[in-house]
Amino acid sequence: MPVQTDVEASASAPSRHRLLWRAVQRRKNPPLRRSDITVTEERTVRKAVKAAALGNAMEWFDFGIYSYLAVTIGKVFFPSGNDTAQVLSSLATFAVAFLVRPLGGLFFGPLGDRIGRKKVLSFTMIMMASSTLAIGLIPGYAAIGFWSPALLILFRMLQGFSTGGEYGGASTFIAEYAPDKRRGYFGSFLEFGTLIGYTSAAGLVTILTVTLADSSMDSWGWRIPFLAAAPIGLVGLYLRLKLDDTPAFQKLEDEGATNAADRESLPFWQVFRTQWRAMALCIALVAAYNITDYMLLSYMPTYLSDTLHYSSTSALVSIIIVMLVLMAVITFVGRFSDRVGRKPVLMAGSVGFLVLAVPCFLLIKQGGIVPVFAGLLLLGLCLLPYVSVMSASLPALFPTNVRYGSLSIAFNISVSLFGGTTPLVTEGLISSTGDDLMPAYYTMLAAVVGIIAAAVMKETARKPLEGSPPAVATKEEAIALVESQRS
Repeated sequence: MPVQTDVEASASAPSRHRLLWRAVQRRKNPPLRRSDITVTEERTVRKAVKAAALGNAMEWFDFGIYSYLAVTIGKVFFPSGNDTAQVLSSLATFAVAFLVRPLGGLFFGPLGDRIGRKKVLSFTMIMMASSTLAIGLIPGYAAIGFWSPALLILFRMLQGFSTGGEYGGASTFIAEYAPDKRRGYFGSFLEFGTLIGYTSAAGLVTILTVTLADSSMDSWGWRIPFLAAAPIGLVGLYLRLKLDDTPAFQKLEDEGATNAADRESLPFWQVFRTQWRAMALCIALVAAYNITDYMLLSYMPTYLSDTLHYSSTSALVSIIIVMLVLMAVITFVGRFSDRVGRKPVLMAGSVGFLVLAVPCFLLIKQGGIVPVFAGLLLLGLCLLPYVSVMSASLPALFPTNVRYGSLSIAFNISVSLFGGTTPLVTEGLISSTGDDLMPAYYTMLAAVVGIIAAAVMKETARKPLEGSPPAVATKEEAIALVESQRS
């Protein structure tokens, strides 16, 4: 008589004790009640998206104007002499802000999980706007000597510190407001804000470059974009203060999950201990995304003008047009990811960069309006899958009670190591090797990381966020979801 193994016995348990098995499963996974399901009206979601996206737009407006004015800032804030040394000093100062971003993530992220997303995002908005305004008021090196670059570095570090709490909070804010079936669509507006910030920065710098003489640009014209941060910050702060905190966070508060005892039990080191796998995946995804993003949108103007000696105005105009194309289709790709999933979309972008990076940079090296624009546009279309779905993919990696902190820490570690250093590393590689295809090789390396990360990650499209109840757009959807469990 054959002996039944433990595995066979457990496998046959549901068929032999069907009623008991169902009772055990219902106890482990009780059916949803109508009160368990979050219903967020589209009008409310759109307000939340607008408030979060404007802050993100301002963040990248601030960083964009610095990168697009890197050559001018090098002249204003650093000693005259070697032009390459001035540009490298300016790019190094650009990278400094990213080195302190993990500290901002460590501070603001867990704080957002304790006191709420809205309060922290309002504070980071104030801090960002103030730091950017201050940079526009610093006297140049000719006026105050080494105090000039010292103050520049200080305020860049404050920018980076505040930004450390911005993206993780903004993407969490939108993800927790959006219905599960439309998270990709609404999340894409966060990166739409990124492109608005970049485009506004590039457009304003281009206008100033065309209309002002070089001497005027170096003496006072460069300050105008930085001073514009103040009114933008006030508008963003107003929008954020008018919103309630996210439904997911409010539910945690209602259930007592954020009381004083719980707050003390979740320091940042415990976030590392419990979420290290998800954080490692987040770091890989963000590395692939940010290297390619900063390569195209931040470093390319310097590469075209300084390395290839292409007209700086033509370079900015070409990048502006590419960003406008991305803005026109980004929400459609976000909506598409709600149907087919995040993984296929991310994989498409990674494979695109791996295959097309070298051909794109060879096109750009040809010079002339058509080849340069064609190369930039192809790179932009490869970047499009990343910018369309990343803000919906990353928050879904973490549970609600540590989402803001885990995402902010992992995101900013990755941005610090791989994103903000991209212009400096790429310029250094070109200078040391003499090979002006180094940006293409670096992009391909990022693409390989993206392919591996996309293959490993779980599909999260159309599913509730971990630790949060299902979120739907209408009461009818909530009722239908409850009824579906009874069939």
